[in-house]
Formats: sequence, structure tokens, C-alpha cells
Amino acid sequence: MGTSSKTEEETRRRAHRFGASPPLTIGVEEELLLVDPDCGLVAEAEAVLEGIAPERRKAVSTEIFATQIELKTGICEDATEAAAELAEVRRAVAATGARLMGSGLYPAESGEPALVEKARYLPVKQDLVSLLATPPCGLHVHVGIPDPETAVAVANAMRHHLPLLAALTANSPFRDGADSGMASARASVVRSYPRFEMPRAFRDYEDFLRVADQLIAAAGVEDYTYIWWDVRPHPNLGTVEVRGMDVQPRPEQNAAVAALIQALAAKEIDRPGAPGLTREAIEESYYQAGRYGLEARLMVDDHTAAPAAEVARGTLAEARPYAEQLGGAGAFEELDRIVAEGNGADRQRRVHGERGMAALLADLAERTRI
Repeated sequence: MGTSSKTEEETRRRAHRFGASPPLTIGVEEELLLVDPDCGLVAEAEAVLEGIAPERRKAVSTEIFATQIELKTGICEDATEAAAELAEVRRAVAATGARLMGSGLYPAESGEPALVEKARYLPVKQDLVSLLATPPCGLHVHVGIPDPETAVAVANAMRHHLPLLAALTANSPFRDGADSGMASARASVVRSYPRFEMPRAFRDYEDFLRVADQLIAAAGVEDYTYIWWDVRPHPNLGTVEVRGMDVQPRPEQNAAVAALIQALAAKEIDRPGAPGLTREAIEESYYQAGRYGLEARLMVDDHTAAPAAEVARGTLAEARPYAEQLGGAGAFEELDRIVAEGNGADRQRRVHGERGMAALLADLAERTRI
């Protein structure tokens, strides 16, 4: 490779869009299941996408599973705007005749997986082979960040909040018709995939680039967008993306989680103060959250673990002033309700225990409907 080519490659490698949009704006992506009137999975993602009105099509995309679709907001100032955009996109999908379901996993038996045939998914299918059994549906939140070094600092700090976010959003206790024993069986499913993990803390942006470059080379993939860490700097969009959460049935629930992440990012920029836990300790708390949900005990400092509900109340109190400044304080009412009444996994188990699997599927589909 000549000097000119090396220079071009280095320029491409360092290109980013941090600062391109106003700081602390948010974007929300919700992965949802496609079901028929009887709440069975249907492999119609590409047909649904083709039926979307052209002005809404950029807000909808397929995933590797044909029984799943992703809905996306644009750049939003706050949770209210994000919830409204998600609702509008859901209406556009419903106008095609499609029915949606918001659950981290499909609770009943899902049968053989139906996959979308796209060039981007070829390396994924080659890597995952028989692991592609059921579509995991996540919630992804982007926060606009002003510069690369701040992105690394926020991503490093957000790792400490992943266990709490997982406990609040756990919404997949059932898999293949049986109770998995987990609050988030989705978390267990994606942990079997390559490059789905919590990353270590990075020293700086250069350290992030070095790790990403090595991982891209090791995996034989095109770029860092195939690195599905639970939180990652996203240079192409100029954001930090938080990914390690189950999707929720209601758009306002997903937007409320985004409001919390937005406020925590603002707090970290204003008053850096992550506790500095080791990756191993955070990973264990993360597992506990996926296993027990709001009943988990989560690490809060080097020597102390506390009940997830207690950690949630403390974190919400710390983040609330920032949410008020950013217009997201109202969304915290939904988070307060989850802490008081239980998360999605608790509701799924309650409905299933009272009325059975068919009622659970109907309840999820009805609550997802706009």
C-alpha cells in the first residue's frame, strides 16, 4: 500500500460525526416482532417494508430475522418527541396490515427461524449457524455527543448503569413456551452470539479505534457496526449507543428508558463520577439483573451490593435534575412505576400464571398496538 493509500485509510478510520448534531439529543430504535391475528410469528418483514409509505420508509428497517422489524426515530430533543415519533412509525406499519409485538423474545414456540436474505447478513449467518433460533428484540438508545473523547468517557461510565437498565427493562422470561427462569432470556440468547458483550473501559478514543480495528480484522467483517457491544461509541452517527436492553411494548416506555440514558449522559459530562468497578464485577451484576430483574442485587461501589430497586431509586434521584433540564422529567413517571409495580418480565409471568400462554401473547400484542 502506498503512502497516499495509507493516508486515505487513516483518514477514513478517524472520520466521525461527533458534534454534527446538538449534544444530548437522542434517537431510539425498537426491534419488534411481526405476528398474525392469532399472535403467531409471521415472516413478512420485507413485505411490510415495501408497504410502508415512502415518507416513513427510512424509519423502518429489516433485521436478520424475517419475523422481526426495527423502527427508528430521527434526532429528538427529548423523550416526548421520541415517543411521538415511535407511535407514528408504528401507525405506518399498522397501515400495511401488520401486527406488532413488543417482547425481548417471542414467548411461545417459534419454530424454524426465517431469515432475511441480504448481503449485510451473510457474515452474520456464517458466524452464528444454528445459534440463530429465535429473534431477540432489543431496545437501542443513541445520545448525541460533542467530541470523540467525551464519547469514550460517557461510554465507559454508561457501562456501570447497564445492570440497572437491564433490570428495569427485563421483558423476556419465556422462551419456546416455557419459563426460562431468567427475567431476560433475550440476554442469554445474545450472549451466545459473537461480539455481543460489555466492552472494557477505553483509555481514550485512540484506544477504542485500536480495539475496534483489531476486532474487525479478527472477525473478518467490514466495519465496527458488526461489533454489537452493549454500549459503544458510534462514530458514524456521532453518538454513544446503549444496546443491552429488552424492548418494551409501549413507545412511551422505550422513550422513558431513553430519557434516563440521556440524563445519565448529561450527568457524566457535567459531573464525571462512575464508581470505577472492574469489568468482571459489572458483568456479574449484569448477569444478576438478567436472571432476577428488579429482585437482583447490583454492585454500587467496590465493596457494596444493593437491591436493584434501591439502586434504581438512587439513580433516578441523581438523574432527575438533568432530565428536568432536558425535558424528560415527565418520562420518569414510567420508570417510577416500573420500580414500584414491576418490570415487563413480572407482568408476563403474572398474566401467564393467571390466564395462560395464549392470553400472554394477546396481552403483549394489544399493549404494543397503537
